[in-house]
Amino acid sequence: MKILIIGGHGTIGKVVSEHFKQQHDVLIAGRTNGDFIVDITDSNSIKNLFENTGKLDAIVCVAGEAKWDDFNNLTEDDYYVGLKSKLMGQVNLVRIGKDYLNANGSITLSTGILADDPVLKTTSAAMVNGAIHSFTKAVALEIENGIRINTVSLGLVEDAYEKYKNYFPGHLPISMKQAISGYVKSLEGRGQGEIIRIYN
Repeated sequence: MKILIIGGHGTIGKVVSEHFKQQHDVLIAGRTNGDFIVDITDSNSIKNLFENTGKLDAIVCVAGEAKWDDFNNLTEDDYYVGLKSKLMGQVNLVRIGKDYLNANGSITLSTGILADDPVLKTTSAAMVNGAIHSFTKAVALEIENGIRINTVSLGLVEDAYEKYKNYFPGHLPISMKQAISGYVKSLEGRGQGEIIRIYN
């Protein structure tokens, strides 16, 4: 398969990319480095990305950000960070990218455990993750050309444990092998509209 991975140099993206490179043609897109540069908050940048990649068999997004802060500190603009990046960035990757997928291709989005098990300071991030889950299930009913769409929702990964452990008291980290398995299931399985939860 010819697979485009947006965010393929990040903590999770790099291990997912290395796995799929073993058997597939993998292209990496990122905000600052990769085979292609893309700003997922900008629809024109997304359109330009796909114009340059040409036809694909799979699109994987492991990118997007949201503001973390106490609820009482979050401003309207703080919420728009997650809405424009992690939510609408991924929505627009689907909306635009579907036209660059071969028949029976697949799209995989990414969220995390916060949609189901939020922690302090994650009002915005949890909201965005939950919205992506609802979007995935709804768009799967209408997307055409045999395209499948799923979302991988990961728990705290081992490679980020030291950085984020104080935010996630009592959470057991998942291995990077477990993280990879979610993306393998989405790309190589036949699921449609699934939220693939990989939590401990």
